[in-house]
Amino acid sequence: MTRRYVPLLLVLTGLWGSSFLFIEIALRELEPTVVIVLRLLLAAVVLVPVLALRFGTDGAYSRLREAWRPLLVLGAVNAAVPFTLIAWGQKHIDSGIAAIANASLPIFVALLAIRFRPSERVTGSRAVGIVSGIVGVAVLTGANPEGGWWAVAGTLAVVLAAFLYAVGALYAQTHVEAVDPIVLATGSTIAGALLLLPISAAQAPSQLPGWEVWVAVSVLGIGGMALGQFVYYVMLESHGSTKATLVTYLLPGMALVLGIVFLDEALTVAAVVGLALVLLGVALGSGLLHPARRREPVTAHAP
Repeated sequence: MTRRYVPLLLVLTGLWGSSFLFIEIALRELEPTVVIVLRLLLAAVVLVPVLALRFGTDGAYSRLREAWRPLLVLGAVNAAVPFTLIAWGQKHIDSGIAAIANASLPIFVALLAIRFRPSERVTGSRAVGIVSGIVGVAVLTGANPEGGWWAVAGTLAVVLAAFLYAVGALYAQTHVEAVDPIVLATGSTIAGALLLLPISAAQAPSQLPGWEVWVAVSVLGIGGMALGQFVYYVMLESHGSTKATLVTYLLPGMALVLGIVFLDEALTVAAVVGLALVLLGVALGSGLLHPARRREPVTAHAP
């Protein structure tokens, strides 16, 4: 089991860390909503048969029907809206900046927990982590001054997506704890696609995109969503949540490197400082840098 951990972690880092690169490629010829609908539909094509094999056709349908309300909520706040915000943001900022901004997710989980989980006390180190993460986001917001206000808006769109992921994470912990993860993944994917379908249909291109865009969308849907979720759940089951969610710390660096190598994106001082501050905030907030206290696993999510 232990020998499988590092390969699985590296595979998941590659699948999720490359998502920002492939979103950038897909956006060359498609609108954000179209990219996301295609991504979700491709993921559903893979996930639905897996769900049917696990529970049978009737069992899969009944489980989706029983949980349709929370699945609809998660389809909106965990898929349709944040995915679209990230894609829209990447029309105005580099993929590496988007990845770092998205890494602020655990900071928002910690902030929301203060209000909605009173038992979660904010210790000195956790408070420092929250402040560090917020400062890191502020640095990132000004990391692309030549992009003007559109770059600021793009960064804030990705930050808002991270906030919605945090809302979805806390909602799932309190409303769907008893629902099987594969049901959650499949149902929320289908719901997210259905919610975006009318808008994406209106923004569909007049001609079919090139093969590079189709490859990018396929990797996003089949790789980043379907396969990535499967690998993540395997890691959760085999190695526990703390080890599985360490992927959160690796994604921004992976996305930065891929953006520099394949998209000729610049590595700025502001991006490096923002990355350091955000990851420090995540580490302090999760207890990674405070071994004396019980470590809280950070939240990981397919970008």
